[in-house]
Amino acid sequence: MSEIRPWIRKASRKLVDCRVFTVNESASISPRTGNEHNFFFIDSADWVNIVPITVDDEVVFVRQFRHGSEAISLEIPGGMVDPGEDPQVAAVRECMEESGYQAGSVESLGVLNPNPALFPNKLHTYVARQCQAIGEIANTSTEHTEVKLVPMKDLPELLQSGAIDHALVAATLWRLLYLDAA
Repeated sequence: MSEIRPWIRKASRKLVDCRVFTVNESASISPRTGNEHNFFFIDSADWVNIVPITVDDEVVFVRQFRHGSEAISLEIPGGMVDPGEDPQVAAVRECMEESGYQAGSVESLGVLNPNPALFPNKLHTYVARQCQAIGEIANTSTEHTEVKLVPMKDLPELLQSGAIDHALVAATLWRLLYLDAA
C-alpha cells in the first residue's frame, strides 16, 4: 500500500494575472506532518494540440517565433480552449486559424498534464486525417505562423534529432507514432 497521500489545499490566492495565465500561491497542509507550506502554480485554460495529416500522408506543421525560447519553433497547430468550448472544436479551430487547413476525420490521442508540478490544466491531443488546405492563415496580431508540410515517415528523425523540441508537441507526436504502430 502506498504511503503517498494528497496534500490538502487550505487556501489559494491569485498573485498576478498575465492575460493567458495567472500565477497563484496556495497554502497546503502536508498529509504526513500536518504542517502548512506555501506553493506556487500557474493556472491557464486547457490547451489543445492537433496533428493534421493530409491525403498525401504529410503532417501540417507551423513554424513560429516563440518568445520564451527566443527561437523559431516547428510545431503542430495548437492553442487555448476558449471558455465553454469543447476541446475537439478548439483543436479544429486552431488548425484552421494557424494553418488554413481544414481538419478531416478527428480522433483523440488522449489527455496529458503539461507539467503537474506547476500547471493544473490539461492538454487535449488529437489527430486529424484527410486534411485539406481551404483558406488563409488567420493569425492574431501577436501570432505569425507559416506552414511546413513534413512526410509522416520523417517524424521519428525530426523528434530524435531535436528539430522538434517543443515538449508538448513531441509528446503528442510520439503518442501518435506509438498508436499508429500498434
